[in-house]
Amino acid sequence: MANPVIPESITVHLGEPGDDAPNITVPFIDYIKNVASSKIYPTWPETAIRANILSQISFALNRIYTEYYRSRGYDFDITNSTAHDQSFVPGRNIYYNISRIVDEIFNSYIVRQGYIEPFFAAHCDGIEVICEGLMQWDTVSLAQDGLTPHQILQRYFGEDIDIVTDVPVEGVTPSVPTRLLREGVFGNDVRTVQVRLNRISRNFPAIPRIPTPDGIFGPETTDAVKAFQEAFGLSPDGIVGKGVWYRILNVYNAVKRVNELDSEGISFEEIQNILPRGLREGDTGPIVRELQYLLAYLHAYEPTLPALTIDGIFGPETKKAVTAAQRFFGLPEDGHAGAATYDRIYRAYRGIRDTVPNTYEEGITLPYPGYPLRIGSRGDAVKLIQEYLNYIRQDYDEIPQLVVDGVFGPATQNAVMVFQRLFGIEPNGIVGAQTWNEMAAVYHDVHYDRQSHPGQFPGIVIGL
Repeated sequence: MANPVIPESITVHLGEPGDDAPNITVPFIDYIKNVASSKIYPTWPETAIRANILSQISFALNRIYTEYYRSRGYDFDITNSTAHDQSFVPGRNIYYNISRIVDEIFNSYIVRQGYIEPFFAAHCDGIEVICEGLMQWDTVSLAQDGLTPHQILQRYFGEDIDIVTDVPVEGVTPSVPTRLLREGVFGNDVRTVQVRLNRISRNFPAIPRIPTPDGIFGPETTDAVKAFQEAFGLSPDGIVGKGVWYRILNVYNAVKRVNELDSEGISFEEIQNILPRGLREGDTGPIVRELQYLLAYLHAYEPTLPALTIDGIFGPETKKAVTAAQRFFGLPEDGHAGAATYDRIYRAYRGIRDTVPNTYEEGITLPYPGYPLRIGSRGDAVKLIQEYLNYIRQDYDEIPQLVVDGVFGPATQNAVMVFQRLFGIEPNGIVGAQTWNEMAAVYHDVHYDRQSHPGQFPGIVIGL
């Protein structure tokens, strides 16, 4: 789900949703002209006409943006049934002044302050049908009283609405990912699923909350997907394909009431991308370090990929490694780790990592599982870090003793933070690639020291 745009076209079902009726695809601007000419009169005050057209635009955009019908398995965006949507009469005459006004404002819509989805601006004629939304005939008297289009809309929808203008016109495609989302996949689509499942879990507590929606499909996301599938009668395989994607979207829209006047609203944070423009030279931070770790690991298996330093700085060395990975995977070689490049690198890493047994064996360090571990995480990877920390504690008694139960609770978080402080890592209590790598290295050193004996050659040159 991204910021709303004005679609180039809209597909209208000429009947009730379940009727065996034809669909017609028309330019969006022509659709609005048709709807406006079918429901309002050219003799009305212009401010009333503008208020009505804005409500019609917003209503249609809400249907498209939320994929109201497509998430239910239909192949259209809206119907022409006034019992469900708004009137559209193929081939009808268009009033000149309505056409002129639509040309001016068709790329505008109503929004609730603080939210991003086009507002569900329900409306009716106000004479034959009375509704809770805008009543079209009443707008005439409000316009005659001198109210502006914005003020008229506020009378019906509240003081906290705005009108977004100059919205770009683009082709709109279905939101469903072109790939299956399953454990080991990374990207913005995964974060979207995580955000939606977390909101749904408030209404359906049997669905476990994902600790942090970070776009990494780890075990917690698998558990949440399976619980959702079980709750809604789907096969609980933990994989998000088209059917599961749209079922999640459908339930998410329902619990948030985004197709109602009293919508909870969709905030910008809910649609924020993990990789809005991709990682590139000059970027810094934890996600750069994660990328470097993945590339460094792949280098051990594919020598055409260069070695690099894991320092969290996307410099020339990292760009060279990214470009080499793109060449290896047959991707465009621009040296930027956009979503496609990062995802391909990540999946290659997980393909190797998943062949490694995930059980603790003293003295053996295992690679990063491919996803951060934090409060709420569970499983063998958590057991591993608990074992590592307990062993490291033999030389660093500041680290508290842990119960090895595979549950990342407050005690494990505290032990991780103590470790991070000891070794100069930001003490955030999250085991990402950097912390895992350092923990494995320290564990190896402690184990080696305890296995060595006086006079025994250490296997490396200590100095000159």
